[in-house]
Amino acid sequence: MKKFYEKYEKYFSPIAFLAGFTWDNLTLTRVDLWVDNLIMIGYIFIASGGIFIANLTERPRYRDRIFEKYSEFIPLISQFAFGGLFSAFFVFYSRSADITQSWPFLITLTVFLIGNEFLRKHYMRLIFQISVFFIVTFSYSIFAVPILVKKIGPEIFILSGIISLFLTAIFTIALELLAPARSEQSRGGVILSISAIYVIFNILYFSNLIPPIPLSLKDGGIFHFVARDPSGEYLVEYELNPPGFFLIKPSVDFHWIPGKPVYAFSSIFAPTKLDTTIFHRWSYFDEQNKKWITTDRLRFAIYGGRDGGYRGFTLKYAVHEGRWRVDVETASGQILGRMKFTIIRSDNLPQTQNELR
Repeated sequence: MKKFYEKYEKYFSPIAFLAGFTWDNLTLTRVDLWVDNLIMIGYIFIASGGIFIANLTERPRYRDRIFEKYSEFIPLISQFAFGGLFSAFFVFYSRSADITQSWPFLITLTVFLIGNEFLRKHYMRLIFQISVFFIVTFSYSIFAVPILVKKIGPEIFILSGIISLFLTAIFTIALELLAPARSEQSRGGVILSISAIYVIFNILYFSNLIPPIPLSLKDGGIFHFVARDPSGEYLVEYELNPPGFFLIKPSVDFHWIPGKPVYAFSSIFAPTKLDTTIFHRWSYFDEQNKKWITTDRLRFAIYGGRDGGYRGFTLKYAVHEGRWRVDVETASGQILGRMKFTIIRSDNLPQTQNELR
């Protein structure tokens, strides 16, 4: 096995990367399902186990038994698990993200996801091990804690950070008992690294650059009419041509008859029993000053648990010709999605179509 691995080593990482990423996309369905969470918790335990095994080599009686025979395979344990975690995080965070707002965080996850395949030697370094452990613990806590407490918001994010710091501290203390010499040499670097990561995560969150996971926008659009029918479905009316805009079919150009309202519809997934408030921020582009001007921030409550998302809409009468957008966002301003459209004044309603959502 060792000879076979050495011969084809360069192919193992890319094949495992593509297979793992495809598997996570197909199997990870809902952020609040216990099966999906068990998979991620399992990855964390596997990664921790790999790190502990790697640090056992400081003890002479284990060095000869483990390190000498299996030195090439030891880093792969943690690399595999961390790769699975970053893949899972990318899947879930990208589903909750508006690319125009959250691209810095998604790029960071992508760097970790791809970079993980080329950092095998670094998994033998204690500072690197603890730093990556803290990153995955924090990334997981950001959506696991809201699911547990049935609430989202800045205070829940802070609680997630505290829990992650606590778990990382326990992990670090355990490593110090296992490998005291290495831990003593790395203590200052570990503290500096963890502090820097914690500050960066907080800057990203309070700048609204981290997606509002575990919420995600499942459907949305700008319509001429929205109403809920007796069966509980939502009837929407949209222009036929040209098709394709945002997540569903409404056109980019919205032909508006003065005196008629414009409807913004969205369907937002939230974990079971997580109830919160969502806002539609209506804005138009000021061509003279070249900036977006907010006119209204309208809210409605959502209730978690429905696979297709909890549906709701807002409407606005006081509009005018020009470029508009509606941001679907949380109470703290994290953007779930953005719907852009151009209002064109018209005396007659163009051909439209009705559809149930």
